[in-house]
Amino acid sequence: MRIPSAWRAPLAALAAAWLALLLATAQSWGEMLHQWWNIDTYNHLLLVPFIIGWLAAIRARDLAVITPKPFAPGLLLVAAALGLWWVGRASGINLVAHAGAVGALQAALVSVLGLRAALLLALPLAMGAFLVPFGDEIIPALQFITADIAIALTGWSGVPARIDGIYIDTPAGLFIVAEACSGVKFLIAMVTLGVLVCFTRFESWPRRAAFLAACIIVPILANGARAWATIYVAQHIGAEAATGFDHIVYGWVFFAIVVAALLGVAWRFFEREPEEHGWKVTTLANWRWLGRAETRQLAPISAALVITAMGAIAALGPML
Repeated sequence: MRIPSAWRAPLAALAAAWLALLLATAQSWGEMLHQWWNIDTYNHLLLVPFIIGWLAAIRARDLAVITPKPFAPGLLLVAAALGLWWVGRASGINLVAHAGAVGALQAALVSVLGLRAALLLALPLAMGAFLVPFGDEIIPALQFITADIAIALTGWSGVPARIDGIYIDTPAGLFIVAEACSGVKFLIAMVTLGVLVCFTRFESWPRRAAFLAACIIVPILANGARAWATIYVAQHIGAEAATGFDHIVYGWVFFAIVVAALLGVAWRFFEREPEEHGWKVTTLANWRWLGRAETRQLAPISAALVITAMGAIAALGPML
């Protein structure tokens, strides 16, 4: 599909603005890429840019109908995002800095392409939030939950055991619900998938809420059951053999089975095709407030230049 002439200059301006922001926040993007590639908890985030691209491509025909109109107030969002990034860098809180770096790109799109285009791209824009590696903060809580589920099932299955925090003592040996066994990787991936499915396949909010809740509850329960299964099997084949088997099965088979089962149950309740997600151009045309918000005109290149200047100020801020 050819790019409409009305979109060429705005897209070029957006590319320039994004390049400036990426250079300004390069350290944070380098840290995020490192985490995506080298930390298995975040390996699934390597797929998120492709998901965003696919969702944006789905809206290409709707976008071609409108003319991009830069949204000047969006520049305040860019400034706020860069301020968040700067605070994160200054305080050493990577999560805050990473959120600011991603938010700056999102705000730049709103500023350069306009509010109407951003609304048509609402889902891919929102999915950008999943580019930020998060989840380490909930690992301790997940460890205790997993241990509690495992000890309950262990007792139910007739295996004598004692629990002390995340330590489970059984006749086959002492088991520890380590960070890698907390299930955080499984949970984060499922939540990412859940949001994608909720807004591409469901229309009603109750069904969205139910499916997203299942994407949180099911992996937690499943991880507890996996931990119990490891303890139970260890009583018969030994702790070392059971643990090695668990890593292989959980990494390659168990996750796929749970995802397939969850999607299989939800399948009959799907309400639309992915191509039908989001607001339509005709719907936005009836929003009077949107027309009023677009009255302040700004050239795409002007918006890109302002964003570039803000990026340079943010990058040089720590040196001043």
